[in-house]
Amino acid sequence: MSRPRTVIVGAGFAGYRTARTLSRLAKGRAEIVLLNPTDYFLYLPLLPQVAAGILEPRRVTVSLSGTLPQVRLVLGEADRIDLDARQVHYTGPEDEGGTLSYDRLVLAAGSVNKLLPIPGVAEHAHGFRGLPEALYLRDHVTRQVELAAATDDPAACASRCTFVVVGAGYTGTEVAAHGQLFTDAQVAKHPMRTGMRPRWMLLDIADRVLPELDERLSRTADGVLRERGVDVRMGTSVKEATPDGVLLTDGEFVDTKTLVWCVGVRPDPLAESLGLPMERGRLLVDPHLRVPGRPEVFACGDAAAVPDLEKPGSFTPMTAQHAWRQGKVCAHNVAASFGDGERRAYRHKDLGFVVDLGGVKAAANPLGVNLSGVAAGAVTRGYHLAAMPGNRVRVAADWLLDAVLPRQAVQLGLVRSWSVPLDTASPELARVGGSQRRQASPEGQRAPGERTRQEPSRPGGEPAKNRPGGEPAKNQPGGEPARNRQGGEPARNRPGGEPARNRPGGEPARNQPGGEPARNQPGGEPARNQPGGEPARDQPAVTPPPDQPPPGPDVSPGPVRRTDRFTEGDS
Repeated sequence: MSRPRTVIVGAGFAGYRTARTLSRLAKGRAEIVLLNPTDYFLYLPLLPQVAAGILEPRRVTVSLSGTLPQVRLVLGEADRIDLDARQVHYTGPEDEGGTLSYDRLVLAAGSVNKLLPIPGVAEHAHGFRGLPEALYLRDHVTRQVELAAATDDPAACASRCTFVVVGAGYTGTEVAAHGQLFTDAQVAKHPMRTGMRPRWMLLDIADRVLPELDERLSRTADGVLRERGVDVRMGTSVKEATPDGVLLTDGEFVDTKTLVWCVGVRPDPLAESLGLPMERGRLLVDPHLRVPGRPEVFACGDAAAVPDLEKPGSFTPMTAQHAWRQGKVCAHNVAASFGDGERRAYRHKDLGFVVDLGGVKAAANPLGVNLSGVAAGAVTRGYHLAAMPGNRVRVAADWLLDAVLPRQAVQLGLVRSWSVPLDTASPELARVGGSQRRQASPEGQRAPGERTRQEPSRPGGEPAKNRPGGEPAKNQPGGEPARNRQGGEPARNRPGGEPARNRPGGEPARNQPGGEPARNQPGGEPARNQPGGEPARDQPAVTPPPDQPPPGPDVSPGPVRRTDRFTEGDS
């Protein structure tokens, strides 16, 4: 007799905790399959420290296969769920399709950036939901400071040294707090940057910082930010974003090359595509995290609207703390559905909150005790070390090194501006030329339970325009053609001196400095222009299909345009 199979979609806080707890409860009696686009669990609360250069990227990632040895990991993104056939259809990292059958399904797909209908935001802003976005912001901020130091134009210097963060919740507050320290450190001990003053702005339409927390924590965070020089403006937001800056709702135009969008999140569009009862974009479940009418389907985390038994009539907020605890309850209830143990209702009382403000500063209220300063900083870091499912020693070591050594402010150029569009349903993945990434489907243009995916980028596609920092799109299909054609002329690197390495199957462009020529151009034998100059041989020219427009300069995949806008009340 075959073992029953449980498929878990998503390896965020809820999905990872479900898989870990269920594997312990099942003890090999059931097959557990985890479907996730990456092979790691991302500890999101420490992402601002990655952007600020305190932690290395791998410190906040925990290997799924290494920590879940009894769980079968399948790399891919769920495109469609057939509830009647009990099948999950997905697309793998090399654009290959696949199907997973299940006896039990746990939907823990998480959330994506929340958009507002503000002109220019989708084109010129970047979110902060995944590791690629944190790496891009770290490089981008470093680059702006370096470019500002190199210019003789005071206005250009001020524009590049101005960083605007929209959203004064957890993420936005921590990004602004860490960002101000990061840029101040880049100019403080550099004799060529004397007089430069990086300016960080934190905007929100709310009347105070951290509006969802206790007012005393809000005052603590606000005081720390203003003391460091952060321009905190409450009751103010962005009216329009342009290539040269942002127009605020109070009428002021701020010259800037950086717009960080942290206004909140919305549930992953996969939940909405199921056609089941929803609550503001989240899948309605009962207190046992089971979908009514579908006893084999469970949901938890940001994708689920879980009744708050402590506050009758309301639903639990979309926070990491709730997702982590819901994952454990969900695992017990899945096991109970197979006859192993008793099912449980989700009930949780908040034990307090912590907000890391960088350095030794933080705001915290563990067990209702309000703390600030060094004491709050110690509690905050202790909480994160206890909550992380791995890498504790490495994280602690990075914190120690950061306390005694200066940070390395270098830009690696691994993630480009067009690779991390704000309007995407896959913030955990950097976009690469020629690959397919899923996007939210326009309402009324999909089959029930189906979500469309972005078509592969083609020559002549929409160019990336006016990204923060003025980066041109490079090495994309449709850009300047590689010149490795018949005649033996060596391939010449495209604008920026970076070769296109977007190989078939969606392998990301490596953009290595040094002018290494483009390889594997479509149409024939890969270019052999290794450093030294041997020309490419016998490569026929590529003729685009007749129904395709001619290539244009600097063409890159544009942002995934999503028409499913925010629902009022999402947080």
